Amino acid sequence: MSRVIMYNGFERFWHWSLSVLILILLVTGFNIHGTYQIFTFEQAVDIHIICSWLLMGLLVFVIFWHMTTGEWKQYIPSSTNKLIAMMKYYAIDIFMGGGHPHHKTRQSKLNPMQRLAYLFLHVAITPVVWISGLLYLYYPYWDSFGLAGLSLGTIAMIHTAAAFAVIAFLIVHLYLALTTSKEPLGYLKAMIHGYENE
Repeated sequence: MSRVIMYNGFERFWHWSLSVLILILLVTGFNIHGTYQIFTFEQAVDIHIICSWLLMGLLVFVIFWHMTTGEWKQYIPSSTNKLIAMMKYYAIDIFMGGGHPHHKTRQSKLNPMQRLAYLFLHVAITPVVWISGLLYLYYPYWDSFGLAGLSLGTIAMIHTAAAFAVIAFLIVHLYLALTTSKEPLGYLKAMIHGYENE
């Protein structure tokens, strides 16, 4: 095994920037909904809108980076057999000391379950968050967009449901990142300094 840069500087930058922005959006979003009050309603709305635009801008750069570097290939689902092996690993083998069925390399960082999870995040959850959030933001202009038949309450519920999907993804992501590495907090450390064993 050799120690290699698994995550380059830009990957680490966008990962941590994305994480901070998403956490701020979740905190301010639930503040806006009245779940708790850390900020005034107006402050929460302002912070939420600013961070939303920052997140969308960052994601445009991230998508461009993925397309120009070929990193988008990391998210293409692999064979069903490998997916079943990963499901068995997470359900049984990890608790029984079984070996990991996926060998992580720079060219294949994500195991089959991660590929599906990230693909679902990118093609389903993220677009729902963006579209519902933009509709919510531009509610006063719905008539001029020909969207007068939409319900603001429905859009708010869709946006909130997408936020809960993001929370579920984050919980599973953090749990696996913090508990499944061979060394304590190994995956977290790798996302800080970039190095991991290949």
